[in-house]
Amino acid sequence: MYPEMLVAPMRAELTNIGFAELKTPEEVDAAIPNGQGTTLVVVNSVCGCAAGSARPGVAAAMKNDKLPSSLVTVFAGMEKDAVDKARSYMMPYPPSSPSIALFKNGELVHMIERHHIEGRTAQMIADNLKAAFDEYC
Repeated sequence: MYPEMLVAPMRAELTNIGFAELKTPEEVDAAIPNGQGTTLVVVNSVCGCAAGSARPGVAAAMKNDKLPSSLVTVFAGMEKDAVDKARSYMMPYPPSSPSIALFKNGELVHMIERHHIEGRTAQMIADNLKAAFDEYC
């Protein structure tokens, strides 16, 4: 686990724009498979691509006309059980962080893995998410 004082600002980048943190497997179970409408799940991370592309891209995507009904996040390297539970719903995609998943009525409909984030700009991530929001939300 990372020191909380290190990750607090990284958590805040998402919670400040409306994301709810899921810190237990029970919270994940309540949000993802039982979610009504669309649920955006961000697996947050301390890595550079999370800071440079993923979180800023997610924030930029929140300016879209169509948005998910629910915004939630888990933090890799912190709440292990919650992250593992969230990743179980993202199968068959292998665990990666950061990653971004969109669920519709509990079904995974769009996935952005780490290899889709690395080397991409925040605007590219935002554009990808906006297209998914327009299709599924």
